[in-house]
Amino acid sequence: MSDNWTSRRIRTAVIGKGIKFNGSWEGEIDIPSDPKVHNITLDQVIEIANAKSELTGNDVKARSLEVMGTCVSMRCHIEGLVPKEFISKVKEGEYDGRFN
Repeated sequence: MSDNWTSRRIRTAVIGKGIKFNGSWEGEIDIPSDPKVHNITLDQVIEIANAKSELTGNDVKARSLEVMGTCVSMRCHIEGLVPKEFISKVKEGEYDGRFN
């Protein structure tokens, strides 16, 4: 699989084709990241993490965190939150029940 596999999966899960991705958070470059448009659910993140065998995490949570890191680069919100905020909440254990 190519290096862009995860980002292509995120792009397809979120918006499909036709809407520009990798904008800026503030709207200075390209189009601004909009949580109504550029948004992915935690279930979609887990599905992508389970589908990619090359991720290095030991469990679903660790692999999902890798996918969330790609969301940071792509300017894609996770459940309406900026990815860095969502990652912090995941690391604090707020969503542990969803990773079973």
